[in-house]
Amino acid sequence: MTYTHLTTNELTIIAHSFVQKLKAYRVAQMINRCAETVYRYLETGASIADYQDHYMRNKQRCGRKRTQLSLAELTYINDKIAQGWTPDTIIGRAERPISCNRRTLYRMFERGQFGFDVRSR
Repeated sequence: MTYTHLTTNELTIIAHSFVQKLKAYRVAQMINRCAETVYRYLETGASIADYQDHYMRNKQRCGRKRTQLSLAELTYINDKIAQGWTPDTIIGRAERPISCNRRTLYRMFERGQFGFDVRSR
C-alpha cells in the first residue's frame, strides 16, 4: 500500500481537534487515518505550513534527473553539429557510443543545451 501524505484539510482538522483537546485516536477515526499518523504529526509540533514546506522540499527531489553527457560526448556532438549533422544522424551512424538515445538528444537540442535550435532546420 502506498503512503498518502496528510492533506491540508486533514491537517486543519487535526490542529483544531488538538486545540479542542480531543483524543488523537478519535481524530484519526474522523479522518479515516491510522492513529499513528496523527500521533506522529502531533509529536513533531510543526505547524501546517511547516509540514507543507517540508513536503514540497522533499517533492522537489523526486523524479528522474536530467541526462548528463561526458565531455568527450559533448565535444563529439558539437563537432558533428558544426559539420551539419542532425541528431538522427549523430545517433544513427553509431561511430561513437553516446549514452543517450535519439529522443533524449532531441530534447537536449530543444532545451538549447548545444546552442543549436532543432526547429530552425
